[in-house]
Amino acid sequence: MEIGLLQCDHVRDSFQHILSDYDVAFKGLFQKYAPNLTLRVYDVCHGELPESVSECDGYLITGSGHSVYDDIDWIHNLAEFVRQAHAQEHKMVGICFGHQMIAHALGGRVAKANSGWGIGVKTVDINQGKDWMQPTADTYQLLLSHQDQVLNLPDGGEKLAGNEHCPVSMFIVKNHMLGIQAHPEFTPDYAKALMNSREERIGHEAIQQATITLDSVTDEGLVSEWINAFFTTSDA
Repeated sequence: MEIGLLQCDHVRDSFQHILSDYDVAFKGLFQKYAPNLTLRVYDVCHGELPESVSECDGYLITGSGHSVYDDIDWIHNLAEFVRQAHAQEHKMVGICFGHQMIAHALGGRVAKANSGWGIGVKTVDINQGKDWMQPTADTYQLLLSHQDQVLNLPDGGEKLAGNEHCPVSMFIVKNHMLGIQAHPEFTPDYAKALMNSREERIGHEAIQQATITLDSVTDEGLVSEWINAFFTTSDA
């Protein structure tokens, strides 16, 4: 199954020895946990998008250092592509920025959260399960790096998971759009480097607290299996 990876940012040069780039990270993740999915990369942040929604079997939108409400041409174009995919009920998954973009493009509200930055490893509670969420779980733990959050879901959106810090951590729209706030493709070393580079914005104490969590066991395998099942199950 061919999935179009809509890449919305690149790893900065100084961090490429830790994580070479986001497309490489997702390819490695899926090779390990969802080898039936192959990725076709589109450099969205440099203006590249599929010519039509039908070009791939499904799409995954990556994270980004930008906000979905930034007034930038490629962000506006991506939002329109999301709306086209939604109108055609084409499968799409959003990670972090991508999660927020699905909500934003379809009429939900995304803004900086009063709860502050989400960094380190956090536990997310499953509020509503779906048949494709196999194996089942009551919670999952993943790495995070975000300041914005989905504050209001779009029409047809259903919350699947959340926690006190980020109430809408995972949601679905009409069985073909899935948003996940956390980063299954991140490594602890990369998450640490990223938050340390943002110390002036995040705050030293918050980073210290988040750094303690980086040794926690994370569930990137479980969430990758869910993403795989979401893409491959016709009635997901």
